[in-house]
Amino acid sequence: MTAPASLRPVAEGVYAFVQPDGGWCLNNAGLVVGAERSVLVDTAATEARARRLREEVEQLVPDGPDYVVNTHFHGDHTFGNSQFTPRSVVVAHESCHTDAAEAGLGLRGLWPDVKWGETPLTLPSVVFGDALTVHAGDLRVELLHVGPAHTPGDVVAWVPERAVLFTGDVVWSGVTPYVLMGSITGSLRALARLRSLGARTVVPGHGPVGGAELLDETEAYLRRLQELAQDGVRRGLTPLRAAEEADLGEFAGLVDSERLVGNLHRAYAELDGLAEGARIDVLASFREMVAFHGGLPPCHA
Repeated sequence: MTAPASLRPVAEGVYAFVQPDGGWCLNNAGLVVGAERSVLVDTAATEARARRLREEVEQLVPDGPDYVVNTHFHGDHTFGNSQFTPRSVVVAHESCHTDAAEAGLGLRGLWPDVKWGETPLTLPSVVFGDALTVHAGDLRVELLHVGPAHTPGDVVAWVPERAVLFTGDVVWSGVTPYVLMGSITGSLRALARLRSLGARTVVPGHGPVGGAELLDETEAYLRRLQELAQDGVRRGLTPLRAAEEADLGEFAGLVDSERLVGNLHRAYAELDGLAEGARIDVLASFREMVAFHGGLPPCHA
């Protein structure tokens, strides 16, 4: 386990919980503390990491947050929900509830050696469609559905009074984006929408906090991904073979490069007309990512 993460202020009343190095299951979270209420954005993958997050939150909000927002259904962002309920109300997009219920704790099976601890499945109790605003006194937290991008139900949390944007896994920082369960075209559309908000501070789902340049960097990777997919289809290559022959250039050093294989599966499917967010065989793709990596990719959660 890497050094314990801590909540760091990114604006008045707004904090980021960043877990280096942002690889598999090492996600970010955030806290918005208003005059009347507080909102936690995402939790963590393991019991130990979620307890650490709770300890950090309780230094600022002794009774715990009023709301927990899940930006999407993946376990690294949701398995820690139980550390905050029943005090906190868990809020998410309606498809996040459905997908989390279906996925259960399946993520744990991909890395059986991780010390997951007790992470009982705790589903959102409040769901919404396009948008929902939480008024925390002097601060608003605008929850906007921007998926399909990383998943069908991606939600971002926008704090307009502080120009801070929590993006979940729609945006990445120094880490390979992952769109197998969502959409490349949907991600590009989401990034354009996020850019229009005018955020000064961007807290990505994984990796260091930055500014609007993180949107540009994520978009550049996705554009390169589309080029690789078009070339692979033209040459009759499988996604795995295309990944093995790919020249990632400036993106070669991103954490978890094996995600390229899964991303190419989505890119190929979209070129073939598959709808945004439509199902792809996740386990089959993961097995190919393992082959590309030469073994199980590391997960230091």
